[in-house]
Amino acid sequence: MYAPARKPGNIGQQYRNIDLTSKIEGASPHRLIGILYEELILSMATLKTALRRNELLRVNECAARAQSIVQALEVSLDFKGGGEIARALALVYRESDRLIAQSCRQRALEPLESAITMIDEIAEAWNRIGNTNSEAA
Repeated sequence: MYAPARKPGNIGQQYRNIDLTSKIEGASPHRLIGILYEELILSMATLKTALRRNELLRVNECAARAQSIVQALEVSLDFKGGGEIARALALVYRESDRLIAQSCRQRALEPLESAITMIDEIAEAWNRIGNTNSEAA
């Protein structure tokens, strides 16, 4: 029986999904947010490449993924317990979302690079908090 050839990207994506699933299973709430940051940074890097290559379908896919991760990060904020920090993060997430959309509309890298810089800084701080907490345990 004839089996259709698989696209190479599909196999790579399947392995990536398995890797992501294994990272998520059993992860602490702090680590889950770290994984969201990692996925967001990866999505924005892929979006940047797609913008450079003018791959419009890929641009839309990557932007949608990045924006959905930004929205998940915002939804995960604890405004009651997080106070001013949670409100500040919400503003950063909303600005990142706006910059990603602007970058896609204008087919320009500058807004996206601003979003990447903001998210990188937060992700690094989040990882430092995680490392400090694990050392204290």
